[in-house]
Amino acid sequence: MMKCPNCQSKDLGKIGVNQYYCWNCFIELSIGNETIHTHQVEEDGSLSSLDDLFDEQLRKLS
Repeated sequence: MMKCPNCQSKDLGKIGVNQYYCWNCFIELSIGNETIHTHQVEEDGSLSSLDDLFDEQLRKLS
């Protein structure tokens, strides 16, 4: 089971193809090339990448 790399929660909701939302810390996750990409949802609805905050090993799907 996939966990949020930010808070380690398993409380993820599917919002699209390979797209998830963490209900614990409110970030959006997407899957690409066996890697979890993290995004913050901004007030205007756009996404800002948070990938640089997490070690690449933490973001790898296991």
